[in-house]
Amino acid sequence: MHKKVDLSELNPADTMLTPAYGGRAVNEPVPKYEMPAGELPPETVYNLIHDELMLDGNSRLNLATFVTTWMEPQAAKLMAETFDKNMIDKDEYPQTAEIELRCVNILSRLWNAPKEATSTGCSTIGSSEAAMLGGMALKWKWRDRRKAQGKPHDKPNMVMGINVQVCWEKFCRYWEIEPRFVPMEGDRYCLNAEEALKLVDENTIGVVVIMGSTFDGRYENVKEVNDALEKLNADTGWEVPIHVDGASGGMVAPFLQPDLEWDFRLPLVKSINTSGHKFGLVYPGVGWIIWRDQAELPDDLVFHCNYLGGDLPNFALNFSRPGNQVVAQYYNFLRLGQEGYRQIHEASREVAMFLSGEIAKIGPFELISDGSDIPVFAFAVKPGNNFSVFDISDKMRERGWLLPAYTFPKNRDDLAVLRAVCKEGFTRDMANMLLVDLRRAVEHFQSQPEHTAKVAGSNFHH
Repeated sequence: MHKKVDLSELNPADTMLTPAYGGRAVNEPVPKYEMPAGELPPETVYNLIHDELMLDGNSRLNLATFVTTWMEPQAAKLMAETFDKNMIDKDEYPQTAEIELRCVNILSRLWNAPKEATSTGCSTIGSSEAAMLGGMALKWKWRDRRKAQGKPHDKPNMVMGINVQVCWEKFCRYWEIEPRFVPMEGDRYCLNAEEALKLVDENTIGVVVIMGSTFDGRYENVKEVNDALEKLNADTGWEVPIHVDGASGGMVAPFLQPDLEWDFRLPLVKSINTSGHKFGLVYPGVGWIIWRDQAELPDDLVFHCNYLGGDLPNFALNFSRPGNQVVAQYYNFLRLGQEGYRQIHEASREVAMFLSGEIAKIGPFELISDGSDIPVFAFAVKPGNNFSVFDISDKMRERGWLLPAYTFPKNRDDLAVLRAVCKEGFTRDMANMLLVDLRRAVEHFQSQPEHTAKVAGSNFHH
């Protein structure tokens, strides 16, 4: 969210862009917060914006983001060729729609949808929208069951670990659902079946289980929750389902842990979301939501419109969006295949485990996770040091590294960590360079015994 800038509070020079090329193209400064009165040459505008963007961080050194920062030139070319295709207009762009359909089929089979089921799904602008669509379907299905039983349906709740991504908190607030968070305790940093079932009742629309926590990269045990819920449902007559938030792990587990049961092999997993622009290896933004069967998506959530020509069934929170991210996802599916994805993610995991292992050898640090699930890990500063994770994060930024520092949620908000996301393009050589700078940062603070550890300072948010 952004606010209107009060120009009267700024120095006049700060309200203008001053072109470095003024003598050749523009002789007057360009307003920053107001639309210019006249036109500008395209090359001048390009240079103005290009130069400003140089102040952004280097995406290749960004270990904070899960988002893809590199694609092959051929994929980028396809994306440039399809910027103008409106994903919503399936009548005008039927082949783009066909490509989306193929991606849905690929994912439903990758996630072991039952052969007899009519699995259904769609692309979204990101995994957060996909998660909310999955949550809406759970609420509608729960409400329909309650109505059919003649029972109240005004107090829905959803059970999840407190380590969920913020989109689930948004979903519960926007759709008036009580969030029931499984808290962290001691060295347990995520949801487990025992703690989840303590919060489940007849008004629970579903349990969200995460494949790849944003806090430390861990998988939650979907099978354990499924088995416990099956017994609870059998004992009570309830029908509490599972939604798997596979924003990260949904595109890692099928390749690195193919025998792990977390997907539609488990009967209570009714829907799965993932992010194509994370470990699906596509530039932002594209997400996916798949339901194990069409019956899990209530008909009254799907809208039909005809004003773009033809019948356009649509389930989304937005409308128009470019089709190029879907095209890029299909490019990766064809280009890489299962073996290509496995090799890329295995290489990233090897880098993550190498890096975490080396960091553990640096005296002041202790690992919270090691990157063995998805190639993401977190580590903390041991007590007794004169610096904190926030000091380290700031110091690493001086060298261009974006290494986020943040505290864990309630009950473990005493724990502050640094986290590293090792994506494609982050090589072992780069990991060694990071280690050199990390050791240098530690030496810097150890050489200043009068330094007081910083207790906050990161702008990072989940």
